[in-house]
Amino acid sequence: MDAILHTTKELIYLVATVLFILSLLWMGHPSTARRGVFAGIVAMAAAVVGTIILPEITNYTWIIIALVLGSVIGVPLAMVPLTAVPQRTALSHAFGGLAAGLVGVSEFYLWMTHHTESISAFGIGALVAEVILGFITFTGSLMAAGKLQEVIPTRPITYKFQNAINFTLGGVAILAGIILVAMSSFLATSSWLWLLFPLIIILALAFGVLLIIPIGGADMPTVIALLNSYAGLSAVAMGFVLDNKLLIAAGALDGSSGLILSIIMCKAMNRSFTNVLFGAFGQVQESSGAMEQRNVKSATVEDAAQIMSAARSVVVVPGYGMAVAQAQHRVQELYDVLTKQGVDVKFAVHPVAGRMPGHMNVLLAEAEIPYDNLVEMEDINPDMPETDVALIIGANDVINPAARHDKSSPIYGMPIIDADKAKTVFVIKRSMNPGFAGIENELFFGDNTLMLFGDAKAVLTGVVQALKE
Repeated sequence: MDAILHTTKELIYLVATVLFILSLLWMGHPSTARRGVFAGIVAMAAAVVGTIILPEITNYTWIIIALVLGSVIGVPLAMVPLTAVPQRTALSHAFGGLAAGLVGVSEFYLWMTHHTESISAFGIGALVAEVILGFITFTGSLMAAGKLQEVIPTRPITYKFQNAINFTLGGVAILAGIILVAMSSFLATSSWLWLLFPLIIILALAFGVLLIIPIGGADMPTVIALLNSYAGLSAVAMGFVLDNKLLIAAGALDGSSGLILSIIMCKAMNRSFTNVLFGAFGQVQESSGAMEQRNVKSATVEDAAQIMSAARSVVVVPGYGMAVAQAQHRVQELYDVLTKQGVDVKFAVHPVAGRMPGHMNVLLAEAEIPYDNLVEMEDINPDMPETDVALIIGANDVINPAARHDKSSPIYGMPIIDADKAKTVFVIKRSMNPGFAGIENELFFGDNTLMLFGDAKAVLTGVVQALKE
């Protein structure tokens, strides 16, 4: 009977692995995204079932408690508004990292107290990697969620010798892990070696905090993707520790996809990993006197409606301001009204717009904007000089012309949407406050730019009403 159950588990794990792979494949396109999500849910459920049917599990009490506790926490997290999805994602990473770290802790002390003869250098190495990555992911993700929720400052929190301190903490943790691996054959008899393990845990927890707080809110999309990669790699290490092939496969998929996404995000910002992690990007810059003396031109919703109704083409550039105002459905109404009047409406989505990868895409999809009307930055830019109206909704740094020419700007070299090249630019913004990069936006002072000050939802409601009238 035991053999049958183990064989059944392996078959279930194989099916779950295939479903995880298909889930990633299908989630790569909106038309199959729902199928991908469903495949991922089925795969995870199958993995849980395949594990709990094992004959080694003789008591389900703690499993049931964990399921109930996880449901109590998870259901409310699943019901957050879309504007809070980035921080909810960060919290999910935190829980995943904590789980991996705690499993590593339990396995270490289980080996030390019951199975010292089975300890290997490879096993200790995998366990150390699992604990370091897991606890860094835990505290780092909590810091990222705090910045996204603005319970801690979104600006970089810097201090003297911060990079030296961070490297020292990380280096000592890795060195302690190397010592444990090198001395693995003496762990059963040398109690002082046991003290290195709690030290590794403390250093990893501290490193996760200190790694993230010097990173500004503008880089949180990249940080979320990178922490996702750490969580996946900790799951891979956990798979080696537990001899679980499904964990290795699922963790590898998670880790590699997070790393690839991080690379894409860095490329979209023309930034390196080291600059993102250690550059303290996003500190508020001092405004130049020349910039402060310049005036902006504002317009009314009636002005915007009149100009857009006479346009042949309108390009909408959404940003985090649209998410904050929950204005995506008003955007959809604007799209409907303009298209009925024969205006060609496209949506230009920058890869790092919003607070997480794909944030704007998710919001626009929720509002049922046709996916074919979403155009990537490199495809829309050649058409911007011929565009009659560019409508900026809460975007800031991703449309700042300083990125093209101002070598002193912290965003110099970052690819942007060339909204300033449109014949008329409307910018919906609450105030003239800078974006996450902490710098003023040259676009707002352009000769062809008109500011629509106010909450994005209220402004768009006024524009739509004026267009209908």
